[in-house]
Amino acid sequence: MAYIDYYKVLGVDKSASAKEIKKAYRQLARKYHPDMNPNDKSAEQRFKEINEAYEVLGNSKNRAKYDKYGKDWQHSEAFENAQRQGRNPFGGFEGATYTNENDFSDFFKEIFGKEAGFARSNYGSAYGKFKGQDLQTVLSLSLAEAATTHPVTFSVNGKNIRITLPAGVQNNQQIKLKGYGTEGVNGGPNGDLYITIHIHPDPIFERVGNDLKTKVTIDMYTAILGGEVQVNTLSGKVKLKVKPETQPGTTVRLKGKGFPVYKEGAFGDLFITYTVELPKNLSDKQKQLLEQMKKLQENGTTA
Repeated sequence: MAYIDYYKVLGVDKSASAKEIKKAYRQLARKYHPDMNPNDKSAEQRFKEINEAYEVLGNSKNRAKYDKYGKDWQHSEAFENAQRQGRNPFGGFEGATYTNENDFSDFFKEIFGKEAGFARSNYGSAYGKFKGQDLQTVLSLSLAEAATTHPVTFSVNGKNIRITLPAGVQNNQQIKLKGYGTEGVNGGPNGDLYITIHIHPDPIFERVGNDLKTKVTIDMYTAILGGEVQVNTLSGKVKLKVKPETQPGTTVRLKGKGFPVYKEGAFGDLFITYTVELPKNLSDKQKQLLEQMKKLQENGTTA
């Protein structure tokens, strides 16, 4: 009969703390739980081995006795005497209820008593309750959609989900919906759903935090003489006055016309940078007038 290294089964060192052993058990038990692996005989067998290991190492008294006698079980006088007297040398397990003894290894039954069976903790106790798996999804939005509070319906794992998305979400922001993951095992809580927001690049606006940046082209005459220009904002078009002698690259700010601040009701600003478009296909008369303006500028004359 082969010796079973229960530490190796759980993937922990012999010096592992009770907390580390419990953590390793819960991770492995969840991974190989029959409800997570239907009709998988190898996973079911692995699950039994994991539970057997935890029944030994998860109890301080049983662990101490296993550490003392485990490898020398064939030669331990204490075991031999106990077996001849027909009793369990380790006194059983505290608080455990057993069912099918065939689900435990011969090594386990030889050491801990032939009457020991498979603990109900696999399916019914606190150790058998596991949180469902968390799910991930990506929600793609335009900049305009991200700037408004609106309902969104999407499908995850075959289930339609409807939420109200607050205005002002950030690109790559993650929103958690508690309990919207897969169902828990044996009465455990459901997993959670994590929604990652992806905002498409906008052809007009560049977002910097809660501020927006855009470029507006004006003609040379408006730049020199001043005038008005229509400017796009997220809430529609507005008219903006252009000061005389506005230079290319000049930036002006429209306060409160930027992106909404997430869940605060405030807004960033809109920064507008002017580009100046020079005229094309000038007539001879226009060229003569520009030549006159050039000479006046060179002579420092304004009349």
